[in-house]
Amino acid sequence: MKDVENKDEKKKIGKKDYIKTSDEVNEQEEKSKNDNIEISDEENKQEENPSIESKYDLKKSKKRKTLIIIIISLIVVICISIPITLYIINNDNPFVNKSKIELQYTETNDNVPDGVYITDVSEVVENVMPAIVSITSKTLITNGWFGPNYFGQNQYTEGAGSGIIVGKSDTELLIVTNNHVVEGASELTVQFINDVSVDAIVKGTSERKDIAVISIKLTDIDTDTLNTIKIATIGNSDELKVGNGVIAIGNALGYGQSVTTGVVSALDREVTIDDYTNKMIQIDAAINGGNSGGALLNSKGEVVGINSAKYSSNSSSGASIEGMGFAIPISDVNELITQLINGEEVSNGATLGIEGYMTNQGYGISYNVPTGFYIAGITSGSAADKAGLEIGNIITEIDGEKVESVSDIQNVLYDKKSGDEVTLKISYVSGREYAEKEVKVTL
Repeated sequence: MKDVENKDEKKKIGKKDYIKTSDEVNEQEEKSKNDNIEISDEENKQEENPSIESKYDLKKSKKRKTLIIIIISLIVVICISIPITLYIINNDNPFVNKSKIELQYTETNDNVPDGVYITDVSEVVENVMPAIVSITSKTLITNGWFGPNYFGQNQYTEGAGSGIIVGKSDTELLIVTNNHVVEGASELTVQFINDVSVDAIVKGTSERKDIAVISIKLTDIDTDTLNTIKIATIGNSDELKVGNGVIAIGNALGYGQSVTTGVVSALDREVTIDDYTNKMIQIDAAINGGNSGGALLNSKGEVVGINSAKYSSNSSSGASIEGMGFAIPISDVNELITQLINGEEVSNGATLGIEGYMTNQGYGISYNVPTGFYIAGITSGSAADKAGLEIGNIITEIDGEKVESVSDIQNVLYDKKSGDEVTLKISYVSGREYAEKEVKVTL
C-alpha cells in the first residue's frame, strides 16, 4: 500500500513538476517577450538618440549614396556629349576628314514661281548648226629666205573664223563670212559639222562692208557630208527691236562651234573697222575671236546678222568693257552677198579722185585750222579736178554731214554711183583767214 501511495505521490509529483515546468516555460516566454520588448525599445531609443558611432555611419552612408549619384550623372552626361561633340567637329571643322558626301536628289518641282525662266535654245541650235562652218586661214608672213627660223622655208600665221552656208550651185557650195577673216590668206580650210575639212577659195569680197564669199567644189565634198550640212535661212534684220532675244554661233577662239545668247542692245550703232564705218547691231551675247563671220540668229533660227566685231578692255583706254558685240545687219548686205555669189563685179562706190589727211590729226589743231579732210593731191581728170577743187582745200561737210574722219566721206561715196552728184562744203585760205564755199561735184 505504501508502495502504491509512493507511486501515486511520485506521479503527482511528476505531474506537478511537469505543470511547474510548463509554467516556468510560460514565464520564460513572457520574460523573453519582455526582454525583446525592452531590446526593441532600446533600439528605438538608440535610433531616436543615436550614438556618435551611428551618426558617423549614417553620414558615411549618405556620402556614399551622393558619390554614386554624381558618378552616374557624369557617365550619362559623357555618353550624351561625346556623340554631339563628334558631330559638331565633323561638320564645322574643315580640317577634319569627313565621310564621303553623296549628292541629294529631289523630284522636279513643276510649280516654278513667276519670273523664273531658263532659256532653252537647243532646238534652234540643233536645226541651224549644220549650216555653220569653221574657217582656218593661213597667211604667208615671210618667204623664208630671211626668215627668223629656217633658211629657205616659208613661214605662215594661222587665223580662225566662222562662216554661214548660204547657197549651192551645180558645181560649188557657197559660204559667206567677213572680209577680214579671209583677207590676205594664201590657204583656206573649211570644217563642217561632222569635222570633215575641205579646202576653199575666195569668190569675192567687199572690204568696205567687211563681207566675203568663199566657195568649195562639190566634187571635193563627200556624200555623207553633203547629206549632213544645210543651207541657212535668211531673215529680215529690219524687223529687229531692241530687247529681242538673239543667238550667236561661231568658232570662238578656234576651239570649234559654240553658242552664246543675249539680246539686241542697240540698233544702227556706227562702228569703224579699218577706216570704214558701218551701222551695226549691238548685242550683249559674247563675241570672241573666231566668232567673226558666224551667224546671229533670231528666235526662229533665221540669220539676221553676221557677227563681225567686239569691243574689249585695253591698257590704253583703261575702261572695263563687257557685253558689247556687233553684227552686220543681214538686210544691209543681202544684195551685196547675192552679187558676190553670182560672181558679179561689186562696186565700192564712187570716188572723188583726191588724197590727203584729216586736219585734226597733226599740226592743224595748233594753227586753228578747220576740222576736215585736207586735200594734198588731186588725180588729173577726176571728179574733184573737174569740179575745180584745189590742193589745200579742206572738206568740212559732204551732203550736209560733218567730216570728222575719212570714213565720213567714204560712207557717203559708197552709196553713190557714177553720174551722181554730191555737195561739198569747202574751207579755203582767203588772206589771213579761212573762208567757206559749197561746191557741187558730179561723180
